Amino acid sequence: MVEQTKHIEFSIEKRNLSAGLYLVGTPIGYLKDISLRALETLMSVDVVACEDTRVTGKLLHHYGIQVKKIKYNDHSDSRARDEIIKRIGQGEAVALCSDAGLPLIADPGYKLVTECLEKGAYVTSVPGASAVLTGLQLSGLPTDQFIFLGFMPSKKKAKEDTLLRWKDLPMTHIYYETAPRIFDTVKTIQKSMGERHIVIARELTKTFEEILSGTCADILVRLKDSPIKGEVVLMISGQDGKVWTEEDVMILLRGFITEENFSVKESVQSVMDISGLAKKTVYEYALKVKNE
Repeated sequence: MVEQTKHIEFSIEKRNLSAGLYLVGTPIGYLKDISLRALETLMSVDVVACEDTRVTGKLLHHYGIQVKKIKYNDHSDSRARDEIIKRIGQGEAVALCSDAGLPLIADPGYKLVTECLEKGAYVTSVPGASAVLTGLQLSGLPTDQFIFLGFMPSKKKAKEDTLLRWKDLPMTHIYYETAPRIFDTVKTIQKSMGERHIVIARELTKTFEEILSGTCADILVRLKDSPIKGEVVLMISGQDGKVWTEEDVMILLRGFITEENFSVKESVQSVMDISGLAKKTVYEYALKVKNE
């Protein structure tokens, strides 16, 4: 059977936009994860304020959008904000883009939005991808309540203080972290918060997307054997979250393998579904049960 490619026709066109600030969500990795409305907005504004003009420039070039770019990031001062607000006051539509994801979400823009609102300027959002929410979706941790705490502090003492401050919250904790620091961070979590269930989501929507899930001890073994690279979303179970010990997992596996007569493969999958633990971890325990 010959596979047929279905072509879906759509069009985007330049529009007359009201003067104001447009907060435009951009892809977090995969360039096709941008909305048609975002493309139309970027095509239609008078200027794009970018966290990094080179990064946003690549996105604009990919879609053939030619528009004036100016820099606006965490190092921008009040003069840069005044210039953008002045442009809006003169009738211009200005888009604000971070390098990836939604502006203001651990990215520049808070002061600019605040001042625009204080001065009565029109501000709207053009929603898009978010590493925080994508990581949470894939984590297997509770999603009904969660707290995003931005970038994990780099200094050990500040990291410990942050983890201890939020330790007793019952909801899922979410942080951004860098790959070179993640091993030491997991050790600090184990020391400060106990044996929590954690999930590391790296390179989301990209070719080497990977989700690592397990207790701190599980993850430390995995990271020691094979360090990771790329951008990381780190998630930690809340205070009331179930922490799966080896004994817990072994009891479940014995039930499936010896009492229910499940195969090792079926038992491993069942325990993974219940616990959220990584396949490698559960499989090693399953072999122990099988050989008892």
